Amino acid sequence: MTTNTTQLRLRTNSGDRVAFTPTDVVVAGYTGRDTAAVAHHVDELAAIGVPRPDRIPAFYEIGADRVTTDTAIEVGGPSTSGEVEPVLIYADHRYYLTVGSDHTDRVLETQSIPLSKTACPKPIATTIIDLGTDPSVLRWDEITVSSWVNGDIYQRGSLASLLPLGSLLSKWGKHDSDDSALILFGGTMPLVDGAFRYGRHWQMSLEVPGHAPIEFTYNVTVRSS
Repeated sequence: MTTNTTQLRLRTNSGDRVAFTPTDVVVAGYTGRDTAAVAHHVDELAAIGVPRPDRIPAFYEIGADRVTTDTAIEVGGPSTSGEVEPVLIYADHRYYLTVGSDHTDRVLETQSIPLSKTACPKPIATTIIDLGTDPSVLRWDEITVSSWVNGDIYQRGSLASLLPLGSLLSKWGKHDSDDSALILFGGTMPLVDGAFRYGRHWQMSLEVPGHAPIEFTYNVTVRSS
């Protein structure tokens, strides 16, 4: 649990306001349901120098102040890229769903995945879907996410390829339903062309049947030295 004084102000798609201060932020990795495909992906990443995870799925706990709803973020170098992810939020004894970007430093990732996860801010949308007290109410396999970089499609896929967020929460095993305010990034989709891109303008989208799409955009600038 991390100390944080940054309050997030979000709004449900029905217009209700939700404000909370995160206590825990967890970025889950290697969350695919096809274990053979996940193992192959780990091998591919290892071949380009990315360290193998200690466990699958992997859970990277980062500072709560890394999450932002800003439409512009600053990064430390030119080789960073976004990843569209479903995001589960738990606050005030209720669950919410939104979309976020696990923006990551790809050079640092070859040295240390945990450090790469903390290197960049993690933008999320300000619109959320209220799931009540049970995150399993949604039909996860019917949800799709997409991302674009500089206007070009970068990722697109169904959450049927990922472990449901409720299952990930159980696998993480540290969720304290009494006093925590949790943000869980649930994993991402393969890249359309299989190659990282380092553009300036990013767009993320989450489509849940029966709800208006949740979309957000953000711009990236490299910090001057």
